[in-house]
Amino acid sequence: MNLRCQSCGAELVVEAELRTTVCPYCAAPSVVERPPSVDSPAPTFALGFSLTHQAAGERVRAWARSRHPWTHSGLKRAPLEIIRGVYVPAWLYSARAESEYTASIGEDYKETETYTTTENGKTVTKTRTVTKTEWRSLAGAHAEYVPDVLVTASRGLPNVELAAIEPFDLRALARYAPALVAGWVSEEPSLSREACLTLAREEAQALVARRLAAFMPGDSHRELRFRTRLEAESLDVCLVPVWVLAVRYAPQAPPLRVVVNGQTGVVHGKPPVSWVKVALTVLAVLALGVGAYFFLGGRS
Repeated sequence: MNLRCQSCGAELVVEAELRTTVCPYCAAPSVVERPPSVDSPAPTFALGFSLTHQAAGERVRAWARSRHPWTHSGLKRAPLEIIRGVYVPAWLYSARAESEYTASIGEDYKETETYTTTENGKTVTKTRTVTKTEWRSLAGAHAEYVPDVLVTASRGLPNVELAAIEPFDLRALARYAPALVAGWVSEEPSLSREACLTLAREEAQALVARRLAAFMPGDSHRELRFRTRLEAESLDVCLVPVWVLAVRYAPQAPPLRVVVNGQTGVVHGKPPVSWVKVALTVLAVLALGVGAYFFLGGRS
């Protein structure tokens, strides 16, 4: 898509997956307002960045230093090659959940029982207090509102990665305005609305399952079964702030991608494993085991 810079008049080409650009001649930021569609509507809300570029780098360095002992040693001293702040499109979903459920509810009670044991070669009778559970069937209905389920609308940031850096502080949501994202990389939705709606419903159902389990009375429960209807569904596009970094931990390996919540600083990445460290650890454990065997065998 072509766009005329409002500052110097240069004709710019904006990639289809982006909604922002910066003029290479005068550095003026521009925002593309494309016609909305079913799968790519105009954003309704946006969350601003609270974490600076420098702070994001510091969070990633601290994260790298705290990884498990089998992480590739190059990660701790790796340079951060690229740090970009991206407004990632996500769908914000809410619904009313109506559930019907059945379960077995356990009520604990204590009972004193008599038992025999052997002490000093003699059989003696003793008593002890044991906990037993009485099970009863329960059926009922449960209704609740499921707000603020966030799922990715970007092919570039899978939902599992977005979920790993949640939650975002949605109290800071603002109505979208082009000025909020000017000068930043801002991505257009690249996943279909239906695919995202399916993801959101799955997350909402999982949330209802956890809440129903917590709602059950008694001391314990089992065989919880339920059927949930999601009604009065709401789905809006929201732009969320994410720092995306490339970490070069080894010359021969591709950079490791790390993402950081642009509000809270939560970091997510898949630390590379050093198989040399793993092998050395296994050999050390085997050596200790063999040494202990011969030591104990020699004393017997």
